[in-house]
Amino acid sequence: MAGLKGKLFPKAAAAGLTIVLPEGQDPRVMKAAKLVAEAKIAKVKVLATPEEAAVSQQGISFAGLEVDVIDYLHCSEFDRLANVLYERRKSKGLTEEQARDMTRNRLYYGNLMLNQGMVGGLVAGSIASTPDMLRSAFHCIGTAKGIKIGSSCFVMDLQQPTATGEETLLYADSGVNPNPTAEELVDIAISTIKTHNALIGTQPRLAFLSYSTKGSAKGELVDKMQKATELTLTRIAELGIDALVDGELQGDAALVPSVAASKAPKSPLKGGANILIFPDLNCGNICYKITERLAGADAYGPILQGLAKPVNDLSRGCSAEDIVGVVAITLCQALVADK
Repeated sequence: MAGLKGKLFPKAAAAGLTIVLPEGQDPRVMKAAKLVAEAKIAKVKVLATPEEAAVSQQGISFAGLEVDVIDYLHCSEFDRLANVLYERRKSKGLTEEQARDMTRNRLYYGNLMLNQGMVGGLVAGSIASTPDMLRSAFHCIGTAKGIKIGSSCFVMDLQQPTATGEETLLYADSGVNPNPTAEELVDIAISTIKTHNALIGTQPRLAFLSYSTKGSAKGELVDKMQKATELTLTRIAELGIDALVDGELQGDAALVPSVAASKAPKSPLKGGANILIFPDLNCGNICYKITERLAGADAYGPILQGLAKPVNDLSRGCSAEDIVGVVAITLCQALVADK
């Protein structure tokens, strides 16, 4: 996170928030907790039983650091948090005993802490699967106001800036929704704009991508991206969001000013997009990996978005240093979560 580190770490540290890391049975998580606390990025709460901590914390000292290791199965907050889950899900048929069983799951316990404002964000997934991460977040946190679906983006930290000087691009949705509708793409776009505001802070300039530029080709995917563009323009106007949005655009028309001048001369983006919205997960996932592997970009994600509070997933092969980076991203998201 060389390019982003200098921007995100100070912003996260200034927030003065607490992060919860539920997977305290993982030595990488224990090491990350130490690194986060040493860098004063955040206070840290790690969920681990005494037996787990005895193994995963070997050789790692938290002396003098703001790190709490919580035995979540025998914590004084357990009953209260289980009741929060029960109240949220009882209309769906959840019983009190089922709520207690689910709260014994560390992901649910951590998300319930987040629900109750005990922490500012949650990072997990070094062991847990992405479906488990999403399920626990949806059950305990839910989606943000006005957003119907959760989504994800990849933060692409470029080795070389774009023609307009962008050092970071956001690709969405590259990790969650296989084939979003035009209406769902609007939610993805709004969520990604908020992520851009949280992490980058410059004006979001969003392109809905296609194999067509301004009607140069025909097809269902073209129609979908055209409709998504129109609906998003209406939504940002209603919400008073400061962002430039255009589509449908081919990749070169979105990113290269000279091509934009030829193919889309009236585009407000003028080839300077910093957010790319893909028609489906297939396109988004392929493109982020190509950008990473062939252009040498660092890819961070999938960054979860569209949730009421910041929760983020990790790669199963992540390092402790990777976890620290995602913690910083999560805390920056927390700063704009309610805006």
